[in-house]
Amino acid sequence: PFGFWNKQLLTIFPALFRKVPKAPYQREAIAIIDDDFIQLDWIKKDFKKCVILSHGLEGDTSSVYMQGMANHLSENGFDVCAWNFRGCGDVLNKQLAFYHSGFTNDIAQVVAHVTAQYDEVFLIGFSVGGNITLKYLGEQGDKVHPKLKSALCYSVPTDLKACSLNLDQGFNKIYSRRFLRMLKGKVESKKHLLPSELFDRAVSTLKDFDDVFTAHIYGFKDAADYYTKSSSKAYIPKIKLPTLIINAKNDPFLSPACFPIEECKLNDIVDLEIPASGGHVGFVNHGGVYWSESRAVEFFRT
Repeated sequence: PFGFWNKQLLTIFPALFRKVPKAPYQREAIAIIDDDFIQLDWIKKDFKKCVILSHGLEGDTSSVYMQGMANHLSENGFDVCAWNFRGCGDVLNKQLAFYHSGFTNDIAQVVAHVTAQYDEVFLIGFSVGGNITLKYLGEQGDKVHPKLKSALCYSVPTDLKACSLNLDQGFNKIYSRRFLRMLKGKVESKKHLLPSELFDRAVSTLKDFDDVFTAHIYGFKDAADYYTKSSSKAYIPKIKLPTLIINAKNDPFLSPACFPIEECKLNDIVDLEIPASGGHVGFVNHGGVYWSESRAVEFFRT
């Protein structure tokens, strides 16, 4: 739209200034297999179709892009299940593990819970939630649940190493410092479950955090091992569900390596759209409905 030529403005404006009606969520907590729980926020109107929404790094179901999408889908014939990653939302989870950018155990349990209740189920992932969604679908391959019909992912860091390095450059440090502060707070809350020497190590970047904490908690050798095993890029050719990835060309979070052009060429049912503008999970429109939201309804209907 007029006035939104800057990629940082497209990214920051929706997060800070967009006003959306509060999504009429109904909360459900479900038990999961390792004696922990996940919080789901539903909008139910007794439709036979449901969309599962997965948020981005350190977001939750109250994030404005989640509520905007949930409201628009609900107004256009879809029930919605927006889920909070472990440790996100308003209640801390019980176990040491919360989530990481390639942690697919929990989305698998959410899919099982939702598909038991609906005829058709669709997936939307934002940013890290998109990476988790794509990796999950690649892992499922031919075994993907028959009630899953299609998936749509926005602003996806399909190469986690490249994204992490990019976030440590220039203006992007504003974002990475905010993420790092939130992640540090999360591990501080679980300090009693972690070796004390981890907290003596210098952690000033997202890569440092992944080297020290992510690697230890989830059993990776180091950040490099985590990025290699958790990036969705390598899983895209294995996806067997019609899928659309939308990464804006001017997304400040994404380096060129995060645009999986060659991987999508290897898979006839995974498409990549690269709009010239949009920022990171921005896609601003003047008025109430953003482009990402109208695009989702269009894609799922066709």
